[in-house]
Amino acid sequence: YQPAPLSEKTLPDTFVVQISVLYKVPVIYSVVSGDVKGYFIIDSSTGIVRTRKNLQPEDFPVIFNVRATDSSNPSIFNDVSVNVEVIDENDFPPVFPSSLLEERLEENLPATQIVQLKAQDSDTGRNGFLTYGILGGNGLKFRIDEATGILYSTASFDYEEEPTEYQVVIYAEDDGIPEKKRGYCTVVIKIID
Repeated sequence: YQPAPLSEKTLPDTFVVQISVLYKVPVIYSVVSGDVKGYFIIDSSTGIVRTRKNLQPEDFPVIFNVRATDSSNPSIFNDVSVNVEVIDENDFPPVFPSSLLEERLEENLPATQIVQLKAQDSDTGRNGFLTYGILGGNGLKFRIDEATGILYSTASFDYEEEPTEYQVVIYAEDDGIPEKKRGYCTVVIKIID
């Protein structure tokens, strides 16, 4: 049996799967091995498996064995394995060490690296996998490497002819399930004469 994966937030006493056998007399169902931490309980007459307590994602997948035993002759039985997986929920948004950074950039430079931004995400796996982007307006003068978080200028700046300060809002986005989460950081770039 491979029931639908459970959320890490699944509550105790949640239905997991129903085990059933084709047999002419009533059987008694029991969990015989594999569930070492006692996450599951089975109804001995219906074969319905439920969660017994809160799930810890790091303990999964759990593969346990259920036995169906002939109610009138305990030497007649059959075992089946049940493989239960748990989905790690996306609990945390990415966080930048600072929500505001100030960088200086000399005028008349060719396109150049300005700063590397690095966000942290307390989730693991794809829920903690980050990509970077620029929010809104100043995307023409600046670009960010979506994998490394390095912010670049894409052109040179003229201190006398153009604005001397730019605000670039950077986001870090995780690849979370069921939804992606974002964290933000504003980089103030001052053009230097």
